[in-house]
Amino acid sequence: MRFLNAGESHGKCLIGIIEGFPSNVEINVDRINKELERRQKGYGRGKRMSIEKDKIEITSGIRFGKTLGSPISFTIKNKDWENWKISMASQKILHDDDIKITQPRPGHSDLPGIIKFNQDDIRNILERASARETASRTAIGALCKEFLRNFDIEIHNRVINIGGVEDLKIAEKGSDFWTKIQKSEVSVYDSEKEKEIKNLINEAKKEGDTLGGVIEVTISNVPVGLGSHAFYDKKIDGILAQNFMSLQAVKGVEVGDGFSCGSKKGSDVHDEIYFSDKYYRKTNHAGGVEGGMTNGEDMVIKAAIKPIPTLMKPLKTIDIKTKETKDASKERSDVCAVPAAGVVLENIAAWVIANEFVKKFGGDSLEEIKSNYENYKSYIKER
Repeated sequence: MRFLNAGESHGKCLIGIIEGFPSNVEINVDRINKELERRQKGYGRGKRMSIEKDKIEITSGIRFGKTLGSPISFTIKNKDWENWKISMASQKILHDDDIKITQPRPGHSDLPGIIKFNQDDIRNILERASARETASRTAIGALCKEFLRNFDIEIHNRVINIGGVEDLKIAEKGSDFWTKIQKSEVSVYDSEKEKEIKNLINEAKKEGDTLGGVIEVTISNVPVGLGSHAFYDKKIDGILAQNFMSLQAVKGVEVGDGFSCGSKKGSDVHDEIYFSDKYYRKTNHAGGVEGGMTNGEDMVIKAAIKPIPTLMKPLKTIDIKTKETKDASKERSDVCAVPAAGVVLENIAAWVIANEFVKKFGGDSLEEIKSNYENYKSYIKER
């Protein structure tokens, strides 16, 4: 499968196209819109989230609630377009040069973008670089979740750190674990830590500052053998890392124990192998991946999210027109979007797993893929 998306932050709409999606997959649009709604929630979000109420509009590839096997296309309208249709007009119209933004924000795509694309208005870069683009990727991932439901594959995320405040380390995840996290405004398990994090976000807002954090994504019921050891660009942890790093603000990715492996002995890192009807592990330091392939355990991937670079108390920068020292520009922005980033990463993971699943159990229809998958499961039982 492959996808393309398009659209600017304050443009008319966002657009997504998926090619290669199997036929006969039932699609529940309400569940896709629920994912879009989840992306817009979270303590510390800005005013933009009260303006946009994202809804997907399917324009091709689905009929009577089922995929056709042809390209799926959709739009997500930007409700604030009416206020931006002059500033973001695609046709050549008379406009005031004073609308140009010339103070690049440290930590943003502003400066390298205007140099690379030879622009004199930073808005020509920031509109596409904005995390608004992730609404389309969330919708694409949500469509993939509809496919993965047929194979009992579940994807969840939790925040394990915001601004240095860490959630409790949970060894045993009870039946209400993910439900409790989804009810939290900052996607943590411990209610006392939630209060602490909210207070930290409030303080940052008063100071005109922003906060980052760390997210953990868990993918359950993944079969053995997605990905490959045979070539560098087929390793599933490498593919996940690249896709995670493509999310705005992600500055680090680790699989399983990740960076902490560097300070441990091998006996404390590698998961011993047992057998009782099937191969299994009592630990999961590898995060469900060995040699670039899934090993049947839960996949666990963490992502470090930097603080948003748009500050209400701006950092110093250089005006690209006058070369004078100025305050960086300000856009409507969030104080903390870490919980929202977790929802996006869930859906990015859904895209990767669905794509690898289709590669492994290839077929044009859901029924063909299911048949191939059942044959593979029978083969695994005989190993």
